[in-house]
Amino acid sequence: MATSFHPQSNADSARDYSPADRALMTLGKGLKLLSRGPFAAPRSDTANPARYPADRVAEAPLDERERKHAAGLMRVNHAGEVSAQALYQGQALVARDGAVREHLLRAASEERNHLQWCDARLRELGEKPSVLSPLWFAGSFAIGAAAGLIGDKASLGFVEETERQVVEHLNEHLGKLPRQDRRSRAIVEAMRVDEARHGEEAADAGASAVPMPVKRLMAGISQIMKFGAYRV
Repeated sequence: MATSFHPQSNADSARDYSPADRALMTLGKGLKLLSRGPFAAPRSDTANPARYPADRVAEAPLDERERKHAAGLMRVNHAGEVSAQALYQGQALVARDGAVREHLLRAASEERNHLQWCDARLRELGEKPSVLSPLWFAGSFAIGAAAGLIGDKASLGFVEETERQVVEHLNEHLGKLPRQDRRSRAIVEAMRVDEARHGEEAADAGASAVPMPVKRLMAGISQIMKFGAYRV
């Protein structure tokens, strides 16, 4: 998961692809990102320097109900990170300003760390990601591209509001996770710090305010995703 993930590679850039071709290529690469390979514990390296937040946290005993509940919450978080990948890639694909595009791709790179952390924790809990992950990705990619087409400031505003809602969601999960599940809590807390920073960076980059009806729509879509991902 540490591999660079851009709308098009250097080899691709030498060819004359249409916008539709580039969108399909990006979507295809994103869906490939969801394929689950052999387990490898998250680690620090030059391409992906973020340490696994649970690396030095002891595993605590959980009964079956607690384990299933913790896994359901981490599956929701994994689905959220799948959606974040798609949103940022969809927005980056249509960004007009190069600096905005790089901002989005840099944030997407950090979100890949979160995706890897959630996947690792699900494995530790003996569970799998949501079977609906391809749906979360495709839908979020379309939403991200639509937001980006409105304009770069609107796109950044969408990032700021998304991250604000994500921080609220992570705070909610910290209240719901079993208190003794310190490994899951360490991951969620580390994600919360990054998400808050992403929102602040988007605001500093010139984000425009998101209209209230759009905020409510975003929250509604998030609730649907959380309901589905927790269960399947």
